[in-house]
Amino acid sequence: MTSTRIALLRWQSDLTWSLFEYHLDRLEEADFLAEPAASHVWTVRPAPDGTWVPDWADVEPDPVPVPTIGWLSWHLGWWWSTALDQVRGRVPRERTEVTWPGDGASTVAWLRGLHTEWNAALDALTDADLDAEVPGLGPGSPPCPRAQLLAWANAELMKNVAEIGRARLVRAAA
Repeated sequence: MTSTRIALLRWQSDLTWSLFEYHLDRLEEADFLAEPAASHVWTVRPAPDGTWVPDWADVEPDPVPVPTIGWLSWHLGWWWSTALDQVRGRVPRERTEVTWPGDGASTVAWLRGLHTEWNAALDALTDADLDAEVPGLGPGSPPCPRAQLLAWANAELMKNVAEIGRARLVRAAA
């Protein structure tokens, strides 16, 4: 591995993704919308127009709802899409503009496509690009260096991979 910052961030992302592939290859259609608790669950639901809409609250509930794999996969796709927008110098899209694909196979393909786009975006960056300012890590957050956005994206990927993997393992063991 080279000693550049971008190489380190790419290595971290690749390591996390390699762990995710184990679960992506084993997810079953029923895993995505299976509710992991009897109540207080967040999931994705079909809207009248046929799109899938995630449960959401502008102020995080207390206690935090237990998410389905469908919701977690939408969440991963949402933040990754907006992070890609910022890495490429675009205005980040709104949360409501990112919809869940609607089934397991399409979701896995969507996430793998985002991974491919992410790698291409990272490969186009230089270490000097990491110091450029981007809008921030989310609505209302202050601008930050692109390197911070990439480190945050790696942390979010790790968290979402762990949550999806844990939910899949619990279902597989039941």
